[in-house]
Amino acid sequence: MGLGGTLEYISDIMSSDKPRKKKKQFNTVELKVRMDCDGCELKVKKALSSLSGVKSVEINRKQQKVTVTGYVEANKVLKKAKSTGKKAEIWPYVPYNLVSQPYAAAAYDKKAPPGYVRRLDHNNSTTATVARYDDPAYINMFSDDNPNACSIM
Repeated sequence: MGLGGTLEYISDIMSSDKPRKKKKQFNTVELKVRMDCDGCELKVKKALSSLSGVKSVEINRKQQKVTVTGYVEANKVLKKAKSTGKKAEIWPYVPYNLVSQPYAAAAYDKKAPPGYVRRLDHNNSTTATVARYDDPAYINMFSDDNPNACSIM
């Protein structure tokens, strides 16, 4: 700390009688918002841009996806998106390679964009976990040349 930093620190300690305001963190909030036309898109973009702390609003109407970046909280962004009269929810999809069983009944969703499946809560999941063996002994146990033979026999 230089002299300026030290003086600022001392000044903050001396004026500690007023409550400190927490700074919001820079976040990226993704929402799924039902939009059909350019008017809907413009209405949602205007509403979300009016929130304090928003740096940018990106809309992908084909995927029904809105990405808001800035110093905002997810629940406030969701509330503002719902105030436009559109059906909105937190982006419910994750890439399929992050889910242990992407085509299980609970995760598979026909409405999901290509390469995405529905996000699952681990507490509510009824599917079994997948064990991955990256050990070369397990990988080389079966032959690709002769699928009916294995090295155990």
